[in-house]
Amino acid sequence: MAITALPPDTDADIARVTEALAMITPRWNVRILLALSGPPLRYSELAAKVSWLQNGQLHPKLKSLCDAGLVERTEHTARHVSYRHTERGAALLPVLPVIVTWAEEHLEKADGPLPAIEQIEDSLTLLTRRHAAAILWVLKSRQEVSGRALARIVMPSSDWTNIYPPLRQLVADGLVDTDGIGQPYRLSAAGDGLGPVLGALSAWSAGQSLDQAAQHPVWGHPQAKPAPRPWLSSQPRPTPAALPPARTTASSPAWHHRDLFSHATTARPKAAIPAGGPRR
Repeated sequence: MAITALPPDTDADIARVTEALAMITPRWNVRILLALSGPPLRYSELAAKVSWLQNGQLHPKLKSLCDAGLVERTEHTARHVSYRHTERGAALLPVLPVIVTWAEEHLEKADGPLPAIEQIEDSLTLLTRRHAAAILWVLKSRQEVSGRALARIVMPSSDWTNIYPPLRQLVADGLVDTDGIGQPYRLSAAGDGLGPVLGALSAWSAGQSLDQAAQHPVWGHPQAKPAPRPWLSSQPRPTPAALPPARTTASSPAWHHRDLFSHATTARPKAAIPAGGPRR
């Protein structure tokens, strides 16, 4: 069933990204997935790695991750059960450094070093706002849109004024900008910078290689088409020049999953939120 008034392929893409965010954003889910990096773990071994979870919290979390297809439970004997990533769960891990890269540039700066895992959790919280994926998609593709027009696209079966609570939240989060009441909405620099994150989530949720993220029609960076030249009947043909050496894209940093837990978590006061900057 269509969620938005966008074409079916686009609507399905937004729905998949929204579902993917709903799988991984709940508290502790990302930390459990990171703790499972490596060989399979017995329940007691995993519990020791996530010792901050209280008794009774880990089991329902593991069940939800198994139901989502991210973790696999193997029962060797009645007394020996192990847990490990599924292929789909393992494929999600390379998305996490992409989120960290965005967070380091756009999230509100803390007084001290913030562990990467907290940056991931804070970023995911912003992206799981209601209708956030659809609103960000439309603003990225259309640049500036009025609230009424945005409502007709994002929530066609609802009263159009219902678009304003999620819009106000995204403005407060620093992902969307507007010049005031009655003025169109557009992505902020932070919202526009989400391209690699949402492109990676789109590729992962569609079961594609993350290399496909750059080819996403909205969040990717497809090669621009050259501007057409004026037609001349006697236009001379230039001598073909040697092609320049192919440019190689910068390789992603060599992230280790242990890096995402770096820096001890310390209590810190809430810093003033800079204008236009995302909240934590």
